[in-house]
Amino acid sequence: MAESDRLPLQDWMTAPETRAVVAAVTAGGAPARFVGGCVRDALAGRPVRDIDLATPEPPERVMELLRAAGLKAVPTGLDHGTVTAVSGHRPFEITTLRHDVETFGRRAKVAFTDDWEADAARRDFTFNALSCTPEGELHDYFGGRADLLAGRVRFVGEARRRIAEDYLRLLRFFRFHAFFGRGAPDPDGLAAAAAAAPKLAELSPERVRAELFRLLQATDPVPVLDVMLGHAILAAELPEAASTQTLSNWLALEAHPSDAQAPDPLPRFAALLDPAADALEIAKRLRLSNAERDRLAGLLRPTPRLDPGMTPKALRAALYRLGRQQVEDGLRLAAARAGRDGGLDQALSQALPQALRAVAAWHPSAFPVKGRDLRALGMAPGAEMGRLLAELEAWWIAEDFRPDRAALLARARRNSSK
Repeated sequence: MAESDRLPLQDWMTAPETRAVVAAVTAGGAPARFVGGCVRDALAGRPVRDIDLATPEPPERVMELLRAAGLKAVPTGLDHGTVTAVSGHRPFEITTLRHDVETFGRRAKVAFTDDWEADAARRDFTFNALSCTPEGELHDYFGGRADLLAGRVRFVGEARRRIAEDYLRLLRFFRFHAFFGRGAPDPDGLAAAAAAAPKLAELSPERVRAELFRLLQATDPVPVLDVMLGHAILAAELPEAASTQTLSNWLALEAHPSDAQAPDPLPRFAALLDPAADALEIAKRLRLSNAERDRLAGLLRPTPRLDPGMTPKALRAALYRLGRQQVEDGLRLAAARAGRDGGLDQALSQALPQALRAVAAWHPSAFPVKGRDLRALGMAPGAEMGRLLAELEAWWIAEDFRPDRAALLARARRNSSK
């Protein structure tokens, strides 16, 4: 028997675009409920971003009802009962109630049903199995509300079995604990996750990377990562992560993002790694994008080397070479690493604010000489012209960007005649 309570009506529940979707899906007489993350986040007092609904109506019927109401319907996963409605330019995922017939890792053979509890039993954690009617009646089949309020991340049913159905749940267990948990992780879930850790190798690198980066966006991911390291959860996928001390220091130095902006996980990821780690090998293993790969390489081994105590001239040269964001992250990471054996290095942490103010005040300079300028001096395009341009730019940077175009061209005439 479901435990029923009420969720006070929220703006996202009563918004016109939401009401339009609910009205369309229920027009045939079948009920609809909000399910999953939107209910969980509303109960936790967190912003609701994605709105998911469930209904016993089959997906083809859901498509018909949406179109009859003049709403866009996208068949995002008909075989698994999922349709996306677009209302007021906002997507709503609508899924037909289902139960698992067989599971194959991340895939499952499902059958549609009208049993709300059977559908809830498919979900990973108790607070993700919550559902709520459009009027606010809450349905809680597995004690999810109590778990959420207590800061417990608990699997629906037997933890080992749920992880075996989908090994990505192993990482989701830690990610959700980082965001919603308090204290030590659930013992049954932790034991099941530790036992299944070798199975992470069966997951796609992209999914491992996505879950790890989401975990790193928690306000303080360090306690959970310490547990993962202590139980060898990360050893197979990320052996370069041996300690969270630098990451802990990084968090103390990090610029706090606004409530609407999630923390950037990439520099946090770099702070988790050994400074001698091979960024290119890690990027290949986790299938990072080219941009992520380049940022990670620049953070682990920046050229030029970054230091909060570097001279203003050296800092300006680094900004020109690397750009504002890379230098800002690199300075914080250098300060965090300096105290990686315990606490922050006092001198560097005190020098950091001044260096960051200089970074914020920096105005990019454009190199005043182009290839066409050298052609006007009679040089032919080719390797020699490229060498001379590079030499001129290096001199310009070494002179703290003071030489103007005339001085650079005068130097070019002298050097090209040698």
